[in-house]
Amino acid sequence: MTTKPKPLPVRKRTSIGSRRNPEAEAAVLAAARELIKEKGYAGFSVDEVARRAGAGKTTIYRWYPAKADLFIAIYTVERTTFVAVPDTGSLLQDLVLYTTSVWRFWRSNSAGAALRGLIAEAQGTKEALAALRERFLPERTADVRHILSAAASRGEIDAAEIDDKLSLWVGYSWFRLLTDELHEEDPLASVMAQITGARSNRQS
Repeated sequence: MTTKPKPLPVRKRTSIGSRRNPEAEAAVLAAARELIKEKGYAGFSVDEVARRAGAGKTTIYRWYPAKADLFIAIYTVERTTFVAVPDTGSLLQDLVLYTTSVWRFWRSNSAGAALRGLIAEAQGTKEALAALRERFLPERTADVRHILSAAASRGEIDAAEIDDKLSLWVGYSWFRLLTDELHEEDPLASVMAQITGARSNRQS
């Protein structure tokens, strides 16, 4: 009599706890990018992202506590891909090149355009405001801070002026974003010269 082999025990999927499953997170971010492209920030919801990604809402909320946090994750990946940080050795030239690149990203990419939605939501909800102020701004202004810090190390500006100049750059760029006036033909060299205190070589 032949003895049948015992079936192998079913291996249970080991929980990774608070660590993120790379495949699941990639699916969530892909679904979120698709949804932003289709419906913009106003039509963006974690429920729909979860449905499209085949992921649990509880898991997504554990990774991204608010809708704004998930959007920031998408925006960060997209902008890092499309916007490079120049290093020409000139503060004015670096800032003009960088601002031109950021504005082009805002105009052409759905995540960039949807940033207006996050800014608008931040005026009405504490969660979005906290995400914008505490997570989005520190991360997404790091490039400009680096440009200004490099200029300070070269003696082009005083290091004590970095925060003020950074605020001026954000204010001007966001004004253009919110009014949908991101024209490349704008006299950026002249405006950036005023913000940085550097001289523009462009003739008036």
